[in-house]
Amino acid sequence: MYEVVGVRFKKAGKIYYFDPDNLDLQKGQSVIVETSRGTEYGEIVVAPKQVSQEDIVSPLKKVIRKATKEDDKLVAENLRKEPEAFDICVQKIEKHNLPMKLIDVEYTFDKSKIIFYFTADGRVDFRELVKELAAIFRTRIELRQIGVRDEAKMLGGLGPCGRALCCGSFLGEFEPVSIKMAKEQSLSLNPTKISGICGRLMCCLKYEQSYYEEVSKYMPKINKEVMTPEGRGIVISCNALTKKVKTKVIQEDGTPEIFEFSICDIKKINGESIWRDAQDCHGRDEELVSSLDEPH
Repeated sequence: MYEVVGVRFKKAGKIYYFDPDNLDLQKGQSVIVETSRGTEYGEIVVAPKQVSQEDIVSPLKKVIRKATKEDDKLVAENLRKEPEAFDICVQKIEKHNLPMKLIDVEYTFDKSKIIFYFTADGRVDFRELVKELAAIFRTRIELRQIGVRDEAKMLGGLGPCGRALCCGSFLGEFEPVSIKMAKEQSLSLNPTKISGICGRLMCCLKYEQSYYEEVSKYMPKINKEVMTPEGRGIVISCNALTKKVKTKVIQEDGTPEIFEFSICDIKKINGESIWRDAQDCHGRDEELVSSLDEPH
């Protein structure tokens, strides 16, 4: 087992593990760490804890020290310089007529490098641009091409739900999202309705999928014959969020009627409860629904 702290360098960024090196560190503190791209300033978002070797990337780098007020001022100064660097780069891109869109600029903590993030439809020959930027800023220049999902994460915005983008507010990493998830969640397969502002499938399809997979184990299949409080019926639809089941029940006069019941009130034809724990159905329901409020 290894003792580690989790450090994040950007809001909603990926969490990296570091060796606390016997320092008295707590969640919320700012620290200076050594990374693959040099010395960096980050915030502890995971307090010191023990993890197995499988959960770390060797060699585990150490926390150099706690951040000081001077470090805070340096970071603030870098942030003030970034808009100016952005404007200069945009002017140079226009000058060279390059088919690229500048998204963001980032100074490394020690100012040893400036990273320019951009999007483009294909490869871009920016060698002359790098030379000009290096001459202006007199430091190392890196131009990094990113995808549309990273662009949305950096720029932020509001999703179709009206809330701040998941990727820009709490999702540390992008995970694969498939159209199969939309089908299992009974969503419209219209691309405009299941895509985020980045044009890709919405990230929320992924972190809500575990809820649907759990509930679907106990929801009856469509066209399945079940026993309802109104008699035998055929399942015509299921709502995993409300755990309601719509059934078609044939009345004594032969006319069909549609009823909606809680999954707790539906039984198999042999009398067994469909829900795994009918004694605690409603309590379990609240537990599962609450998982949607904790997508982290």
